[in-house]
Amino acid sequence: MRTVNIHEAKTNLSRLVEEAAKGEPFLIAKVGKPLVKVPSLDAPVAGQVRRLGFLEGRIAVPDDFDRMGSIEIERLLGGNA
Repeated sequence: MRTVNIHEAKTNLSRLVEEAAKGEPFLIAKVGKPLVKVPSLDAPVAGQVRRLGFLEGRIAVPDDFDRMGSIEIERLLGGNA
């Protein structure tokens, strides 16, 4: 990951932001010490966790979910159902 000092970041901000938006994050440093990381908005935030099961209790999945429509699918794909 590229590290730039504050002066360089101010001078080249437009180009650095365009690069970050394309997936090339960078660090801004002061006197060689990294202060800020600039990722793209689509990049996951460090420590961010996907919430699994957030719809639990709100929806129901039928027991035959993995077989639903299998006869129609076989017929459409030329199988013998």
